[in-house]
Amino acid sequence: MSTRSRAVIRELNLLAVVVVVLGPLVIYPLICVVRLSVTGADGLSLAPFARFFTDPGSIHLVWTTLWVMAVAAGLSSLVGITLAALLFFFPMPGSTLLIRFLELFVAFPSFLVAFALIFLYGSDGSFSIALQLLFHLQNPPLDFLFGVAGVILAEVMYYTPFVVRPTLASLATLDRRLVEAASSLGASPAMVARSVVLPLALPGIAAGVILCFLLSLNEFGILLVLGSTSLVTLPVSIYSTANNDQDLQTASAEAVIMLVLSIGLYVIYRTVSRSAPAAAR
Repeated sequence: MSTRSRAVIRELNLLAVVVVVLGPLVIYPLICVVRLSVTGADGLSLAPFARFFTDPGSIHLVWTTLWVMAVAAGLSSLVGITLAALLFFFPMPGSTLLIRFLELFVAFPSFLVAFALIFLYGSDGSFSIALQLLFHLQNPPLDFLFGVAGVILAEVMYYTPFVVRPTLASLATLDRRLVEAASSLGASPAMVARSVVLPLALPGIAAGVILCFLLSLNEFGILLVLGSTSLVTLPVSIYSTANNDQDLQTASAEAVIMLVLSIGLYVIYRTVSRSAPAAAR
């Protein structure tokens, strides 16, 4: 088979995927959402967007979405990078098993983490009841899950592995001889980490961190299980507006805004990941 024939077959396969899979499952629904967000009773209308951006509640909604994302993803990144560095530079018995568990953990749906926390640390969870019996307390001592603290804790637990894996992969590409040479020249561990390890591993680490921010921005399951009326983010608002209020225009406008934020983060992620080692992507 000639090179031209193989190229034609690849193009036909790609076209088939677009038409059969991406078309009905991704592209068409997105077009419908965008069209609905700019359609009013008299045709083309930007009224849903105008209402959104002039409503103080909507501004508060965006602010809540962004700060929950920043806190959860920031803490996840900090914990993930620290854990990856410890596992890489100070391996211990069971480190490989822990890494495999973290890799498996990313396959779990996020709401399972929320339910696990409820069963363990909820007011009626096993840990809370154990403390109540141990210290002879009248009321359960733990009552923090259904709110900001519980959401942040669940997101940190769930998204930390998303940072650990690319960080480990990025560290694995380091030339150990450079680290050993810097140490032999009298550089302290902190200086080696700052001047040698971090610059070389930074693209892969940054790609993992940005991916963590992107996933945290779109988190829905944890917020649906552990959130409260005082902690409503854009994904939860879209769901509530469409299903409870039956206001599809406003929900579509919110979805488009959410899509723009997500695409912006994704573009940053792809830009950074291009400079990362292939193993860290």
